[in-house]
Amino acid sequence: MDWSRAKSVLIISFLLLNMLLGYQLWLDIRERLNANVDLSALPLEAAVKMQEKKIRLEASIPTDTPKLEDLTFRYTQKAGDGNKVELDIPVSSRIVFNKSELLEGMGDIIPDLELYGFDAYMSDSSSAVFYRLHNGLPMFDVRMKLYYSNQQIIAYQQNRVEIIPGDDEREGQAVLPAATVVAHLIDKYLQTGSVVTDIQLGYHGQIFNSDIQVSAPSWRVLLEDGSGYYVNAISAEVTQMKDNVLLD
Repeated sequence: MDWSRAKSVLIISFLLLNMLLGYQLWLDIRERLNANVDLSALPLEAAVKMQEKKIRLEASIPTDTPKLEDLTFRYTQKAGDGNKVELDIPVSSRIVFNKSELLEGMGDIIPDLELYGFDAYMSDSSSAVFYRLHNGLPMFDVRMKLYYSNQQIIAYQQNRVEIIPGDDEREGQAVLPAATVVAHLIDKYLQTGSVVTDIQLGYHGQIFNSDIQVSAPSWRVLLEDGSGYYVNAISAEVTQMKDNVLLD
């Protein structure tokens, strides 16, 4: 018998068996973690860590990795500088969920309303939260809030900004995949029992006492308990969320 050849066959067989068992383990983990969310983008190590820490992922993992660069802007109105603007005539709160109805009902009241997008994850029973959009992505530091009472909008508060154009010749840099960001948070930041409810790409930066502000492409990851993280989509720097958007 050719023992050298038999040994090679056994080694290859064991490798194939390990690969098969690893794949089956991955499928089992995916099924147990959340049957409604596609976890195929996550590395196996992250999925195993999720199971060990009893972390649940209830948000879809975005797959797009657009090329983006920092966004420069200046505030033209800071909501924190004054009180809420009370409406002379309250408006039905149901229009919040329909963009065309919202523009028709309040477009003549709130300036630049068409530039803001609704964020259901940050809204609650007393207020609706909107973010200024830039090329379809939310600027997480530029917020507008509509305040409710008795199912009617009674007041609003708004940050307004002017976008400062960048270099048109710069193409930007591909952002980190959301799966990479989530895996990093699972490994280093998320506590046992955490539940991830939303993952969204936008812009975020530290707000300075300056006329000019800069926001970096960032992934926002929200948790069920109301906390969350911003992860710089280029450098992977992680910061914990806090209310720094000049609104009460």
